[in-house]
Amino acid sequence: MPARSAFEPPASGIVFLAVPDRAIAETAARMAAAHPAADLAFVHLSGATTLAALDALAPRPRGSFHPMQSFPFPRPPAAFRGVTVAVDATTPALRRRLNALARRLGATPKPVSDADRAAYHAAGVYASSFLNVLFGEAVGLLEGIGWSQKDAVRALLPITESAVANIRRKGVAGALTGPLRRGDAETVARHLEVVADRDLYRMLASIALEIAREAGLEPAAAERVKRALTRDVAATRRRSRR
Repeated sequence: MPARSAFEPPASGIVFLAVPDRAIAETAARMAAAHPAADLAFVHLSGATTLAALDALAPRPRGSFHPMQSFPFPRPPAAFRGVTVAVDATTPALRRRLNALARRLGATPKPVSDADRAAYHAAGVYASSFLNVLFGEAVGLLEGIGWSQKDAVRALLPITESAVANIRRKGVAGALTGPLRRGDAETVARHLEVVADRDLYRMLASIALEIAREAGLEPAAAERVKRALTRDVAATRRRSRR
């Protein structure tokens, strides 16, 4: 019996390419060179990569299966429960199989096409990676007034977890709290005096202000906050023109 190739998959079923995004196309090409069975399907697990990365395996069915969940360390199958899984496939039959797999894991399948994949994945980065960045900025502010990192994290985690819980219960606009939601221009101005990255604060506060308007903030209060956010910027521009 001839030796089997290291890249030769089983005789039937779905082969999942659990490799870094940059390695998907190369791995697909190496698998194709091993002449796998024609009835095999190949699926990558990337949120941002299009199905074109699997073109070397055509005309076999090809697809993608990406849970909107982070796996920085090994996690049990229960980690899929309640999670949305982005699904796409080159054939309806493979799409049905992937949808069924997501449901068996306790997840909710959602179709995400190649055209929408970058936006879908960027949304996940905003909700997870950028949350880490903002939390780090908050920790840094407390470290700046003498707190230890441990004490800062302990103090900030409950309010972060509460914010997520409020979004779950009330939605984005309904969950917004704090000085932007109240139209507290004076507090916003004091924040700008102490934060290290004023541009970041202004950018985020401007977005929060629009959400506050949606949630019912009075126009006059919103205008006061807007002036507080742009006051120093306008003064700087006037000085630069002199």
